[in-house]
Amino acid sequence: MGRDRQQGQGIYTAPMDHSYRANMGGDNGSRGGARRAGFGPSYTPLEPEPLPAQHEDAASRIFAFVEDLFFMAKIQETARKLSVKVEFVKTEKELLGRIKENGEEKPSLIIFDLNNANAKPLTTIPKLKNKLKKGTSFIGFLSHIQGELKLKAQEAGCDMVVPRSAFSQNLPQLLRRHGSSEEETQVIQ
Repeated sequence: MGRDRQQGQGIYTAPMDHSYRANMGGDNGSRGGARRAGFGPSYTPLEPEPLPAQHEDAASRIFAFVEDLFFMAKIQETARKLSVKVEFVKTEKELLGRIKENGEEKPSLIIFDLNNANAKPLTTIPKLKNKLKKGTSFIGFLSHIQGELKLKAQEAGCDMVVPRSAFSQNLPQLLRRHGSSEEETQVIQ
């Protein structure tokens, strides 16, 4: 009897009509980044508007103690897209020399890779903080599992210490905010 049932009462299969997907908000079969039924559209952060182009000889307002090639490239590319000038430095002396070349205009932002042993961030940050006083923000980034280093960096004077992922995600907004001069910032707001 079981054998007869298999032969006589099989499962009916036929070509499937995919029109139901259109009624459910689907994409008629394509899978590439499309919205699935029951789910909202995926969130893609907007790129901030680039700043007005700066002159080649304009003073840098942002300096970075970063030697990691991945983050250097990421910072350079983001800065280029936003028309922001970022200079990479290796030592405190080099930074102070560049500030003097800029006509004593203080930087708006100094970025530290807290894992950059050559920059000695935990000793360099307090020295720079003392020399530059107010008006300069210090941001450090590190691995998300380095909780002890995060506390030490905050004690040393970092205004903000973030994991690498958060730094990458917020980089366009940081560069845009600190890359514009005070006059441009007042016009934007």
